[in-house]
Amino acid sequence: MKVRVGFGAGAATAADGGARLAELVDGLEERGFDSLWVSERATAPMLEPMVALSFAAGRTEKLKLGTSVQVLPGRNPVLLAKAWASLDRLSQGRSLPAFGLGVVDPAEQQAFGVRREERAARFDEALALMRRLWAEDVVDFHSRHFHYDGVSIGIRPEQDSIDVWLGGRSPGELRRVGRVSDGWLPSFCTPEQVTEGRVIVEKAAADAGRAIDTEHFGALVAYARAAIPEGYARARAQRSGVDASAVVPVGLDALRTRLQEFIAAGFSKLVVVPVEPVESWGCELDDLGSAVLDLQGVS
Repeated sequence: MKVRVGFGAGAATAADGGARLAELVDGLEERGFDSLWVSERATAPMLEPMVALSFAAGRTEKLKLGTSVQVLPGRNPVLLAKAWASLDRLSQGRSLPAFGLGVVDPAEQQAFGVRREERAARFDEALALMRRLWAEDVVDFHSRHFHYDGVSIGIRPEQDSIDVWLGGRSPGELRRVGRVSDGWLPSFCTPEQVTEGRVIVEKAAADAGRAIDTEHFGALVAYARAAIPEGYARARAQRSGVDASAVVPVGLDALRTRLQEFIAAGFSKLVVVPVEPVESWGCELDDLGSAVLDLQGVS
């Protein structure tokens, strides 16, 4: 099992100029982190993920580039397939798209213009179309929400096949992971919870006549250096009912222990996400790298 440690930027991509994002991106590449994952909130002070990842791609040669997660319902799947194929070619095959339905938030749902009850169907149809556009020269596609005759994006990704990761932990989301994804990247969960969820994922995959690579199970792991911010804990509880103290280790020693627990459970793609403001990315990545990067390798 190949263990890889990536970094989730979260609110670190706030639109406050490129120098801060450049410091983060360069620091991740220099220290040997595996990947950068950019979150999406259309109505929050955060950069648009494809733009942020394109910026990162132009500054790096090894760092993989992912979204955690990008909202799929509400987007034109042809244009999004073109964008990801373009990023994959320009980065020489380093793209790692992870898609989701979007958070249950009125402002976000208004921004994407899709009713909550329509999101799942649009998601499944859009992803199926995008996979075909990456693999075929010309596509005819007709579903409930999308109708295309002879559509093409004109280019292919650098990778023979772009792996698509999904998040989520509800039973329906877990079954969707098994049916249509190449990997599972849940967030705000314990090793015990993802172990239970993996059973549902793998059963759904088997029922669909497919299997997910055993290397393609991971987790986003939020952490705090000193204390979990009260506002963060309150917002997390209100939005998802999750007690932040149960899923956010405090201190780098606790973070390392939590990552080891995920690895012991068979989850090898780990993405660490700070929940406190970071003043210096250089100092933060030095400390973080010393604490966790030696976990990378074959376990």
